[in-house]
Amino acid sequence: MDEDGDGGGEGRVEDESQVRCLDLTSFQLHDLVEVEIPESLEELDLTANRLTKLDPRIGLLSHLRKLYLRQNLFDDEGVEPISRWNTISGLHELVLRDNKLRKIPDVGIFKNLLVFDVSFNEISSLNGLSKVSNTLEELYVSKNEVTKMEELEHLHALRILELGSNRLRVMENLETLTNLQELWLGRNRIRMVNLCGLKCIRKISLQSNRLMCMTGFQECVALEELYLSHNGIQKMEGLATLVNLRILDISSNKLTAIEDIENLTRLEDLWLNDNQIASLEGLELAVSGSREKLTTIYLEHNPCV
Repeated sequence: MDEDGDGGGEGRVEDESQVRCLDLTSFQLHDLVEVEIPESLEELDLTANRLTKLDPRIGLLSHLRKLYLRQNLFDDEGVEPISRWNTISGLHELVLRDNKLRKIPDVGIFKNLLVFDVSFNEISSLNGLSKVSNTLEELYVSKNEVTKMEELEHLHALRILELGSNRLRVMENLETLTNLQELWLGRNRIRMVNLCGLKCIRKISLQSNRLMCMTGFQECVALEELYLSHNGIQKMEGLATLVNLRILDISSNKLTAIEDIENLTRLEDLWLNDNQIASLEGLELAVSGSREKLTTIYLEHNPCV
């Protein structure tokens, strides 16, 4: 009887000590005073609450690898303590998306950081990124007020860079990002493509910018997806070398003809709607190389249809 009781008790303690993930999404919490935080946590999700300050107990979670603080009310002062929490320096993912940050927080203490997300804040500069670990693989800074691409040079392991919906005018300082595979720059003010010699990128979005031409992608031979809708592009060009392209979106531009895609034998989706294409003459020849793969050609809202 006693042995059974002791055994059950030990089992319960062991279970508590093995808690790896705590998900408190959408609890509308203003603080964590009444929340038990197991020391064994590896993942803590506090998305969609009303938090303004970091509970100091988080800084004692030596096993913590993922910390999600998305959609709260944190300002710069509210997240400042994180820069001194040595105990959680092994963190791999830090998400501060959709808060009230005005600057890039100091996360230099996280020497193995892989994912860093500060999208949907009020950040006006990338100053502070120089302190981010060069282990970083994914960086998200979309929907802010950033005007310049800077302090990126040391991020040699970066695979995904998201800077959409900012105030960028120039593509620059990408030369050293030799492992970059996805570049998202939609909804900015960019007039000219400059990939700074990068050839490894697989996905690029420059939707809703101020591009007048398509040149600049010729050397990006690994490219699989290219999104250029809602610009001022007048001619399809510079595509012949992009033989791995599967998705090409040039909708909502000023195109008058379909051309320069004969070599794109892997093309699956071609979006050309909302342009000024007056005739379908030459279309069959243009897509002859991709006939086996092509599943979608979208031409709605052109004079030719």
